[in-house]
This record gives sequence, C-alpha cells and structure tokens, in this order.
Amino acid sequence: MSGLRLSLSSGVRKGKTFAPGAGAAAKKPIQVYRYDPDTGEPPRLDTYEIDLEKCGPMVLDALIYIKNDIDPTLTFRRSCREGVCGSCAMNIDGTNTLACTKAIAEVDEAVAVYPLPHLPVVKDLVSDLTQFYAQYASIRPWLETETPAPERERLQGKADRAKLDGLYECILCACCSTSCPSYWWNGERYLGPAVLLQAYRWIVDSRDGATGERLDQLDDAFRLYRCHTIMNCSKTCPKGLNPAKAIGEIKKLLAARSL
Repeated sequence: MSGLRLSLSSGVRKGKTFAPGAGAAAKKPIQVYRYDPDTGEPPRLDTYEIDLEKCGPMVLDALIYIKNDIDPTLTFRRSCREGVCGSCAMNIDGTNTLACTKAIAEVDEAVAVYPLPHLPVVKDLVSDLTQFYAQYASIRPWLETETPAPERERLQGKADRAKLDGLYECILCACCSTSCPSYWWNGERYLGPAVLLQAYRWIVDSRDGATGERLDQLDDAFRLYRCHTIMNCSKTCPKGLNPAKAIGEIKKLLAARSL
C-alpha cells in the first residue's frame, strides 16, 4: 500500500481575509486553499468576500475575478470555460467537479475550493497530474491495427459506434480517479476509473485490432482488480459518465475469455 497523499489539507491553517469594496450589494465568501511549496510554509485557507454583481455565476468566474481584481498571486488551471477541456477540475464544496460548470448559487454558505485530493500540489489549486497522464499513456489510447490504412476513414456500423457512447466523452479531468479510495491507496499500481474507462473505450472499438493485447495488459490484481465498486467515480463525474460500469465490462470480458 502506498502512502496517502493528502494534498496537505489535513494541516491547513486560517489565512488572510479580503473584504469586498464599499457598497457591495451581494456578498459571497469564497474560501480558497493556498499553498506554495517553494516558501516552506504550511497551506492556508484564504477567504475572499466577493461582490456577486461584479463576476459571473460560476465558481471559475469567481476565481478569475479574485485573480484579476483582488489577489493576482492565486494560481489555478483553466482553459475552455465550457466543461470540455477538464482543466479547471478541483474540489468544490466537498465534491470533485469542474469550476466552470459549478454555480456559486448551488452552495448555500461559503464556497470552499481545494485542489483535487490525494495528489501532490504544484501550487494553490494546481495538482500534479504527471502520474495520471503516464497511466493514460500506458493503455495506448489510439487505434492499433495490422490492416493497411484505407484511403479514407475506417468505417464503423451504427451499432458498433453506439458502443462508444458514454466513453468517448471523457475529458480526463481526473475528478473520478481522485475521488476513489482505491486510487488514493494504490495510485502507483491501480490505473483508476478514468484510465480504465478510456481503456474500455479502445477495447470495445470494432476498428481496433489489439483487443486481446489490451485485455492481457489489464489482467492484473492491481491495474484492474483494485476496483471494489465503491461508485464514487460515477457519482462525481461532471460529464455524467459511469466509469464503474466500464470497469465491470472489462472484468466480464476477462471472465468470459477464461471460460
């Protein structure tokens, strides 16, 4: 069992409080995890009282407002602002989600914003996803076939194409994997929900010619079978996907192959 990586949030101290400007009509406290490993200081939780009339409705809008107008030292990832890229994945109000699709109004009290749990923290809300991406690369997320390349695209029937629904939409935000206790405890060996869902996406693709090799790679006590169907992954996925079902389908294919 690997050591737990708690993103240092178990030792978070109270940080600074930034009051809104005079005349703020609709105030909302945003509590943001702050940590810079280069300083050697423990993490803290800063509170920003923002004027909701001066920023958009989403948590990402609040973070951008804080960085642009209150505290330029705040660090976080973001890109598309449309729930497509997965860059702004973080833990908001106790749940892993995307800051760009999480409405401020959904949180009754102060909005607590932390980085994705159980990953090393690069700075503030930026988690280190190096291992996550290495695991994704290990499943060879591309078509593998020995047949000559066609002059146009490789054709696929409607029924086979439908098998990819609920799989190809994964944006690799890592919300599911970092919500999984099995991944927290065995992250170096267990591939985790996101990567296994992606693996199944290529296993079930009728155009791929390496199904047997892909199953051989996953037939391992840790890579696949550390999944204990806790279901946190399916509950937290911001795209409404079901990684637990995909993992179950892989297990069924391996069981059927052994009969």
